[in-house]
Amino acid sequence: MTRKVLTAVAFSLLAASAWAQEDAQASEGDTVVITGQRPGPGLWKVSKGEHVMYVFGDYAPLPIKMDWRSHEVEAIIAKSQEYLPKPSFGISVGWWGGIKMLPFAIGIKNNPDGGKLIDVLPADTYDRWQALKTKYIGKNDSIERERPMFVADTLYQQGLEKNGLTMRTDVYSKLDKLVKQYKVKVTSSNVQTELESPTEALRAFKNSPGTDVLCFARTVERLESDLDAMRARANAWAVGDMSKISSLSFADREAACTDAVLNNDAFKSNEKLKQVKETMQKNWLANAERALEANDSTFAVLPLVRLLDPKGPLAVLQAKGYKVEAPE
Repeated sequence: MTRKVLTAVAFSLLAASAWAQEDAQASEGDTVVITGQRPGPGLWKVSKGEHVMYVFGDYAPLPIKMDWRSHEVEAIIAKSQEYLPKPSFGISVGWWGGIKMLPFAIGIKNNPDGGKLIDVLPADTYDRWQALKTKYIGKNDSIERERPMFVADTLYQQGLEKNGLTMRTDVYSKLDKLVKQYKVKVTSSNVQTELESPTEALRAFKNSPGTDVLCFARTVERLESDLDAMRARANAWAVGDMSKISSLSFADREAACTDAVLNNDAFKSNEKLKQVKETMQKNWLANAERALEANDSTFAVLPLVRLLDPKGPLAVLQAKGYKVEAPE
């Protein structure tokens, strides 16, 4: 029970992973959200001699009513010896640390000293929030007492859903089922960081103001101006339109929201957390190179933004002499 409470409270602070997907910026005009069964994008191919690793590009938000299924992906998983899932990171506090944190968990989502959003947000941002709140959330007085980062998450999820999109896709769960079905070995690249003093960290978080205002502002901007862009990438991903996908750039909402956590007084002195993005890439690359040496076929998943990053994992492998082929 203690672990469940902590997962819902302390660890929700890191829900926006450093490798999470970010929204796309695109031209206007893509307003239709594709539904029905769709294959998603093709696979990237990394090879060393006869040894091959196929990489799937994960992305969200996607259309709510889209049913993802790729016969190509299933065929690759069926013949693969190893699976490298998308890296993530989390915080561990241990059993005793969790017990000590419980008294401080009450009110974790609220602003320090009983402040309201009108007190902590710039006036223009608050006015824009009120318009979006009316449109996507409706009457909710209690949310006005929550910290901007938590309000931003609620606003973003509900804004997406009312526009036919969702971050809660079933793509990853379907991949996991296929991996289990074909009994493929799973190798994690996740990073787990332990807090030395979880009680002090939670107390510091509750008392620290202001670090998450930029996350809130970026969320408001995305919902005000970039819904067409989100639909554009969601549609392109659904049908595997790589020319469209490659032409779109990424926005910075997730980066701002991740920084809201990592720059908070509770975590900013933790050197391991500061390096978490680099550590995840390092772990994944080490596993990928070992798998390419050992296996005839490997299946892997990375966020789409990392696959398109000129400094991302595939670019690093290519610089080391591996052959990297993007889907057409």
